[in-house]
Parts: sequence; C-alpha cells; structure tokens
Amino acid sequence: MNLFLLIVGLALLILGAELIIRGSVSFGRKFKVSLFAIGVVIVAGGTSLPELASSINAVVTNHADLAVGAVIGSNIANLILVMAATSFLIPISNINQNQINQAWINIALAVMLIVMSYLIISFNFIFGILSICLLFIIMWLQVKKGTLDISEVEEKGDYSLVISIIFIIGGIILLVYGSDLFVDSAINIANQLNISEAIIGVSLVAFGTSLPELVVGILSAVRRKVDFALGNVLGSNIYNVLGVLGVSSFFGNFSIPTVIGAEDLLFMLFVTVMILGFMFFLKRIGRTYGSIGLILYVGYIFYIYN
Repeated sequence: MNLFLLIVGLALLILGAELIIRGSVSFGRKFKVSLFAIGVVIVAGGTSLPELASSINAVVTNHADLAVGAVIGSNIANLILVMAATSFLIPISNINQNQINQAWINIALAVMLIVMSYLIISFNFIFGILSICLLFIIMWLQVKKGTLDISEVEEKGDYSLVISIIFIIGGIILLVYGSDLFVDSAINIANQLNISEAIIGVSLVAFGTSLPELVVGILSAVRRKVDFALGNVLGSNIYNVLGVLGVSSFFGNFSIPTVIGAEDLLFMLFVTVMILGFMFFLKRIGRTYGSIGLILYVGYIFYIYN
C-alpha cells in the first residue's frame, strides 16, 4: 500500500511540476519576458521540481536524511541510469568543451560534499545563500554558451492569463500534497523494511524523482536529438546540489548522514569521473558506456540493499 501511495505521490509531483512549468512559460510570455530568461528557469529547475518539493518537505518534517539521500541518489541515477539508457539507444558523439566544464563542476561539487561530510559541516542559511548565487552564475554562463537547450520552451504552449495562473496555483497545490504523500510513504517503507531513511532516499526516492530526466533522455534518443541530453543531465545534477540542497537549507539545518558520506558520495564522484573520462578521452558516449552504466546502477542498488 505504501509503495502504491509513493507512486501516486510521485505522479502528483511530476504533474504539478509540469503545470507550473507550462503556467510559468505562458505567464512569462504575457509579460514579454525573454525566451532566454524563461529558458534558464525551465532548464535549471524544471525536471528538478519533484526533488525540490520532496526535499523541502523532508527537511521541514525533520527527515533531512531522506532529502540528502534523494539528491545524491538522483545524481547517481542521472549519470549511470539516465545517460546510460540514452546513450545505449543513440550514442552521443557531439561532446563539446562546455559539457566537459560541466563535468568538472560536478566533480568539484562532489568533492565539496565529501569534505562537508568528513568535517561534519552542516547545511545552513549561509550555505543556501552561497549555493543559490553560485547556481545562478553557473546556469547563466551555461545557457549563454549554448550548453543547455532552451528550445523546449517553445513546445510548452501559450494559454490565457487566467489559465496560466490556474496552472501555477494548481501545480503548487499538487507539489505540496504530492510531496506530503511521497515523503510519508517513503518514511513508512523505511520503517517497514527496518532500513535507514537515507538508504530509501538514495535508492527508491532518487529513482522516482529521476524519472522525469529518464523520460526526457529516452524521448531525446527516440527523436534523435541527444546533442543537449548530456548537458541537461549535468546541469540538473548541478541544480540538485546547489539548488535543491541550497533552498532546503533555508528551512532547517542538517548534515550529510554517515552512511551516505562513507560510500555513496564516493560512488557519485567515481561515476562523475568515469563519464568525464569518456567525454575527455573518447569524445563519445556510446553503447559501451550505456552497458557499463546500466550494469553499475543495478549492481549499486543491489549492493546498498545487501
């Protein structure tokens, strides 16, 4: 029953995120906001809204371990599940320097989290301010250089002002109720299985909140438009660390759970270095990476539950 409620909560989160995106794009158009500015918001935060809503809910309800686990697990899933599935279908051969730079940023953020875990440094209000400022600078530079694709903004439709506002309000309501259901179900599953909330976060919750990225990646492969898929995944990972954890830190102080710092952060660093190696030396992410990534992800999930 809790698994069913978890799926329902996730569905509400994804639907809420889509309504907010569509409403925001249409609302921005009504007030002549540039496509560039709208694109920054859509690309930076669109598919990460489920992570953001569930993480804030978890922190507010004193279950921050779930939030941290979900962010770390989502980043891992993006790199070796989403990218593996995408590249397995259609190899990514158009690797550019901006995407390599994004991978280096991901490595720097992974090292930062490992240091924070080792020194037991908490996420707090100061971390939140610094993270959001850094996020805006990074995302602005990436969109400016053309690493992130903002063409999807054109596909979101144009609605009346009233409908746009209804979409935004309705989306927020769905995010709130969906995050409640999603987090509560995840906590109940952790209690039933007698395992830590951090482990549930890094596996089950992370997989669920990575589904939007997985769907986008597979659709990109089907449409043979994978040029921006890698940049969008790397950008999403940057947003998860700086945006999701940064905003969540405004709602309470919390630290990285020991179980996450000991193994999962190191694994996240490893898979980030691995994908950088493919990008830097082979200039291509193809079916070899796809096969290795899928095997690694299955093995990773099996390992953390055993």
